[in-house]
Amino acid sequence: MKILELKDLKVHVADKEVIKGIDLEIEKGQIVAIMGPNGSGKSTLANALMGHPSYKVSGKIILEEENIIGTKPDERSKKGLFLSFQYPVEIPGVTVSNFLRTAMNSGKEKKDQIKMIEFIKQLHEKMDMLCIPREFASRYLNEGFSGGEKKKMEILQLAILNPKLAILDETDSGLDIDALKNVCESINTIKKENPELTLLIITHYQRMLNYIKPDKVCIMLEGQITKIGGPELAEELEKGGYENHRK
Repeated sequence: MKILELKDLKVHVADKEVIKGIDLEIEKGQIVAIMGPNGSGKSTLANALMGHPSYKVSGKIILEEENIIGTKPDERSKKGLFLSFQYPVEIPGVTVSNFLRTAMNSGKEKKDQIKMIEFIKQLHEKMDMLCIPREFASRYLNEGFSGGEKKKMEILQLAILNPKLAILDETDSGLDIDALKNVCESINTIKKENPELTLLIITHYQRMLNYIKPDKVCIMLEGQITKIGGPELAEELEKGGYENHRK
């Protein structure tokens, strides 16, 4: 079953065409990697899928048979989309716990909102599962966090919000070897717990894919997907670079 289908997707940012007609199908539960150099349009694609308000988008973004072009980011989130940011921001004065509970209850009727006791129970379960110290729940979101801790908070959000499709935009950016392995292990734990979760991983390098094995690898160059293959395509890129895969 297809969870996401892109049809002739084009994206203009400040009057410049960055995404130049992408066609892509992703099946439910798949792990799909999009690889490409700086400036290829990968992050623009991620933000367009999430509904960036200043982008001009044409074509179709079909999420579970519904074309979601024109819907707002919060509406897309409620439909099951999640975006892990490349550079998570600090939010002083807002604790991790309050932020996550607010996110969980967003858009729900008051009678359906999660009670504090149940929320704390779920939060502690997810933090324990991801090996995150419980005291992080009372800290201000990302304030004073290391790069690895910020990315770990993004993955905690993923675990708590339980989306249908998670877009991970260069989650490996700025992480050392140990932090990368730790974050990837957390993502694998979430995926194991929820096999139907679909992951769209956006990255420059193969190193993240050494830990998270993709079903499909797409090469993106100059706003277009130039080749689609299996996990071996990432290894090929690591050895030979992108030049041989231009249209």
